[in-house]
Amino acid sequence: MKASNTQTQMRKGILEFCILHIIARGEVYATDMIDELKNAELIVVEGTLYPLLNRLKTSGLAKYKWVESETGPPRKYYSITQKGNDFLKELDKTWLDLDSSVNQILKKPKNQ
Repeated sequence: MKASNTQTQMRKGILEFCILHIIARGEVYATDMIDELKNAELIVVEGTLYPLLNRLKTSGLAKYKWVESETGPPRKYYSITQKGNDFLKELDKTWLDLDSSVNQILKKPKNQ
């Protein structure tokens, strides 16, 4: 068993949560999301991000609008819906509970 496989699954598990937090701050372009995720060391490529954004839109958690660009084709800017905000509140609670539970386990000393 490789640690990298587990690490990848852990990152995938929190990616949707992080994307919802990013778009909850206001309209954002996908490239800016990728940059922020890379800076946070949650390595993401377009091939991972766009299907996730599509699922969020299809689920009614996110929406987008086209904005004309002066330097090229129109761009899609994503934002969160009310349903997405409600969903994110549930995920925030889950994250806090998980964080507390995991830290409780991690803080226990190893048996000598």
